[in-house]
Amino acid sequence: MVARALEWLDVQPEDRVLDLFCGMGNFTLPLATQAASVVGVEGVPALVEKGQQNARLNGLHNVTFYHENLEEDVTKQPWAKNGFDKVLLDPARAGAAGVMQQIIKLEPIRIVYVSCNPATLARDSEALLKAGYTIARLAMLDMFPHTGHLESMVLFSRVK
Repeated sequence: MVARALEWLDVQPEDRVLDLFCGMGNFTLPLATQAASVVGVEGVPALVEKGQQNARLNGLHNVTFYHENLEEDVTKQPWAKNGFDKVLLDPARAGAAGVMQQIIKLEPIRIVYVSCNPATLARDSEALLKAGYTIARLAMLDMFPHTGHLESMVLFSRVK
């Protein structure tokens, strides 16, 4: 799943990438091996600390982690002032309704949305589609064998 997300984002060496709901860096750290800089944002302080520790252990100096309330406007944070070329988000089952308008304000070229809840993915996708993004790719991933649960991954591209 991580490899596919990186492939879909088509991360370039000059890209600035934002990883929302980043946890301890499952996507953030691999992104940092390809991008100029990566910002990971998470609402749980203990996960931010683990992400920072994981970056240090892996010798990654182009990644920073921030603890933020993702229901507040993260575009007003100092680390967001230069914008982002690509965004990845992997929210909890409740989805990311509170940040969709913020992502749209950032105007990334590509967005990869990873979801474990089709209903909230559909709801959140509507905001991106109304803002002029298109669905370029979609995958269902069986990350939980022998259960009825699937992960969904969607690549959104901004229409120019």
